Amino acid sequence: MTSAPAIGFEYRPSRLFVRVALAVAALALLAVLLCGLAGWLKAALAILLAAATWRALRVASRVPVTAAGWAGDGQWTLRLASGADVPATLASHRVIGSLVLLRLHARELGEVALLLGGDNSDADLRRRLRMRLALPQPGTGD
Repeated sequence: MTSAPAIGFEYRPSRLFVRVALAVAALALLAVLLCGLAGWLKAALAILLAAATWRALRVASRVPVTAAGWAGDGQWTLRLASGADVPATLASHRVIGSLVLLRLHARELGEVALLLGGDNSDADLRRRLRMRLALPQPGTGD
């Protein structure tokens, strides 16, 4: 059996995520404003919602990864903005429609989430990732 080919790609944060997060936050704010709570409680919830949205967008935009590679033997490597390459392991993944979410763990960075969508990756890359992620991963006992 031949080994799987390596997959490498450059990464930049998804602008689609920012737009969707802002739309969801706007709907949540609308729900808070239209509910029957007291005015002071609505104001407190609106402030908490704004803070949570700001934090989520800040964290999502500060991913230090500029590229990632998945070798044929299953090893991941992340290229940082500083130019350093760090080894990583695939903690989990999700495929939702045409989106691919990769959660990688690198000792130097901790958990890193890479969201690949139509605005920051091409369809062929996401297809190859989906196909390879569907296979049993080495070391997982599958």
